[in-house]
Amino acid sequence: MTTLTVTSKGQATLKKELLQHLGVKPGQRLEVEPLPGGQLTIRALRPKGTWDDVFGMLAGETEKVATIEEMNEASRRGWAGLK
Repeated sequence: MTTLTVTSKGQATLKKELLQHLGVKPGQRLEVEPLPGGQLTIRALRPKGTWDDVFGMLAGETEKVATIEEMNEASRRGWAGLK
């Protein structure tokens, strides 16, 4: 368990290990939710992507048109656990 100290301004700084555990990078936001019993939950807010981001991930992957035989072979190899 980690102990934090509250400053005179009412602020507490999360230690690097906690931020790494949350997977937070500089500039990312955290969501803090008050719970009953004086507890809090802290979550890393994940950036929301756009459809352009999704299509961008596929750029260059969709240029080749595969035949049905190539698709069947790729499917067979995938189910067999082959690359």
